[in-house]
Amino acid sequence: MSVHLIGGGATTVADAPLHAPFVAEAALRAAHVGRARPRIAVISLHPEAEEKAAALGELLTAAGAGAAIELQLITGRPGEPIGPEVIGDVDAIAVGGGYVEDVRAGLEPAFGELRRLVAAGVPYLGVSAGAMIAAEGSLGSGSRIGGVVVSPEDPDEPGEELEIEAGIGLIDVTVEVHVAQRGMLSRLVAAVESGMVAGGLGIDERTALIVGNGGLRVEGTGNVWRVLPSEGGVLVSTIAS
Repeated sequence: MSVHLIGGGATTVADAPLHAPFVAEAALRAAHVGRARPRIAVISLHPEAEEKAAALGELLTAAGAGAAIELQLITGRPGEPIGPEVIGDVDAIAVGGGYVEDVRAGLEPAFGELRRLVAAGVPYLGVSAGAMIAAEGSLGSGSRIGGVVVSPEDPDEPGEELEIEAGIGLIDVTVEVHVAQRGMLSRLVAAVESGMVAGGLGIDERTALIVGNGGLRVEGTGNVWRVLPSEGGVLVSTIAS
């Protein structure tokens, strides 16, 4: 099974095909354990958690192309972390977006269980912040490194220093999202060049990176940017779809 990472922006029923590979893997997992309908945990720690969890659930239902799925909607708030016992017996896990620090902190108590489930063959879908925290090292929301601005920020509200926190650890490279749409490639380049992270992958909106046994696969309308250290700087390339 695979780790599916979407760079954000895919919020309408028209975007359902981007989620279809994840739902198909959930169905395979369900069949493997003898369940007729895949049971998918949909987790949101967004400020509008109930609404966002329901919307992501609707997208996954549409992605199933009429096949019945069972949704387990799980929501949280800042200061109210989600424990491993809440996730239960599921065939797939989908984590939506929000403020990355809140999403990471809210799911941190369940990181070990999430790693165990994915290692056991349960596919993972991360959207926006949900994709960022899938990595070993999760980027925060800061826009400065050593006081230098490395990504767009509001001049009337100077940004904070970029920090790296421990993520779930499903993949070993750092993940950036909303790359082309919010000008975030520069932040990923700066993080790699400074040595804060060893390398990274930047995912555009309405674009999915699927990490599985067969390597890396890209789906959607945008690019996935690979940023690696090189002699004298960094090397930036795209992963072909």
